[in-house]
Amino acid sequence: MIQLGEVVMILEWHRQGMSVSAIARQSGLDRKTVRKYIHRGLEAPAYGPRKPRQTVLDPFTHYLRERVSTFPGLTGSRLFREIRERGYAGGYTAVTDFLREIRPAPTFPFEVRFETVPGEQAQVDFAQFQVVFTDEPTAPRIVWLFSLVLGYSRLIWARFVLHQDLATLLRCHVAAFEALGGVPHEVLYDRMKAVVTGEAHSGGIVYNRALIDLARHFGFHPKACRPYRAKTKGKVERPFRYIREDFFLARSFSNLEDLNRQLQHWLSTVANPRVHATTRRVVMETFAEEKPYLRPLPLAPFRSVLRLERRISREGMISVGGNFYSVPDATRRRVVEVHTLADEIRIFEDGQQIAAHPVLEGRHQRRVAPGHRKSLPTGHRRGSDGSPVSRTGDVVAQRSLEFYDAVARHLARETRA
Repeated sequence: MIQLGEVVMILEWHRQGMSVSAIARQSGLDRKTVRKYIHRGLEAPAYGPRKPRQTVLDPFTHYLRERVSTFPGLTGSRLFREIRERGYAGGYTAVTDFLREIRPAPTFPFEVRFETVPGEQAQVDFAQFQVVFTDEPTAPRIVWLFSLVLGYSRLIWARFVLHQDLATLLRCHVAAFEALGGVPHEVLYDRMKAVVTGEAHSGGIVYNRALIDLARHFGFHPKACRPYRAKTKGKVERPFRYIREDFFLARSFSNLEDLNRQLQHWLSTVANPRVHATTRRVVMETFAEEKPYLRPLPLAPFRSVLRLERRISREGMISVGGNFYSVPDATRRRVVEVHTLADEIRIFEDGQQIAAHPVLEGRHQRRVAPGHRKSLPTGHRRGSDGSPVSRTGDVVAQRSLEFYDAVARHLARETRA
């Protein structure tokens, strides 16, 4: 195939009267080729379609198509890490360009970004996840993700729990503040029941008393976003999607402890060391700047109490939050007072503490404290949780034959009388 300039030269030589053979010798072309271009005249050479060029991503496109087809929500950074582990040596942009072709980016309405100064605000919320633990493969479970995100640095602290009740909310706050080494000046919430109990006649918000105690102890100001304005908490809402797509999807977990162990590893190695898409800064480095602006942790532990009344069952157990806790055998009253702390259950009888238990996670868990079940007489048995089990029969004392003969004679005299 010859270039356009060579065609022009052939035609010029032909116009000057050179023969086909002379033109062929001069140009080094075959005579048939010379005749073809003389006959065709001044026309740009026609080229066929160029074969696509091989790229370093080609061996991995099938894997990417399969993963996106099975899990459409997987992030580009997650897929980039996966193919890097499989030998991909190319760049991140090539991956996202290819994903954009096979998965068009969704369009969203424009939003106004709201930024806060260092240490000013954190956003808190729960999100529901459904998981099948490999330890219980036949029982899908609902778990809740508690997440606290600092507004300035976008640092994420998160933990999966089995409830989104008030006691769990308080425990997660305490654990998050201790992990951060400080407290933000303001914490923004959705209007969840554990936070907001109602509205005052003056139009203000009535917060849960225990949450107010928590805020007073740690020195932060609780703030509930306006109704139906979930996007006010965008800094914590978007990470839920990020955690679901970049961490949760296409993984397996043996139990809740394993789920949280993998989550903490992902947070410390992927989420918090990353360059944030909005701030364009490394999250951990920005948090190092923000941490000095957080309020210091109080010296005393948080000991706010939720007071309840509970009836003792026949097995000597009380029920709190779907779990069962023992009382001592010597307990006299059938109804006792229960104080629920962030990390402890305390049981009182007539104003005196008679038992204390660590808070159990999950439901239908049972705990019998050491010393609550005294030794029973011979013939009594205990269940696996330490509670007494009904006897199958009584033990009969052995007596001599003379004793039973005397009893028979006595009964005979009574009958004749």
